[in-house]
Amino acid sequence: MNKHLIINIGRQVCAGGLEIGRLLAEEFQAKYYDRELLNLAAKESGFSEEFFKRSDERKGFLRSFLHLPYGNNGIGNSFYQSNFSQEGLFKFQSDAMIKAAQKGSCVFVGRCADYVLRDFPDVVNIFITASIDARAQLFMKEKNCSREEAVRRIEQVESRRASYYNYYTGKKWGHAASYDLCVDSSILGVTETEHLIAEFVRKRFGL
Repeated sequence: MNKHLIINIGRQVCAGGLEIGRLLAEEFQAKYYDRELLNLAAKESGFSEEFFKRSDERKGFLRSFLHLPYGNNGIGNSFYQSNFSQEGLFKFQSDAMIKAAQKGSCVFVGRCADYVLRDFPDVVNIFITASIDARAQLFMKEKNCSREEAVRRIEQVESRRASYYNYYTGKKWGHAASYDLCVDSSILGVTETEHLIAEFVRKRFGL
């Protein structure tokens, strides 16, 4: 496919966003980026990938950074005093995202991709949700925990994601106005939801 597409996916926890993103990347012959983006950001910045993992979609990460054990990676008080900031981390990741998007079709999951890549042509922004029952069941299976614990941990992660997204984009995470299409994957299932989104993308861009 010659069309240069950028598909950005926001997602609730355990709503199937990662799997749907991979399926869309396969269907549209696009590069897929989720945590792979952290590798790119690390290479761009010169810092370790582990450092970006610790800050991933966490607004205010650096407030607790100095209390975390990092071994002999050379980052400490001098690093903090260099005026490096959470915004600096966001910029490294954003720059890596932009460079990847310039090279060809991509599917990005999370990390404010819809905001970072807003000026690119042929961009579509998707949000994937699912019922709390479906998401809790999947979380319980993956983490071997109670439903109460699953819901609590889901809400914790989503509160962090919303804070991060809202802070950097000025939009509202998960609100329909922030996206081109919002879809509940628990209704059709992951595979059929991907087909629905793919059809939307084709119609959107006349493919």
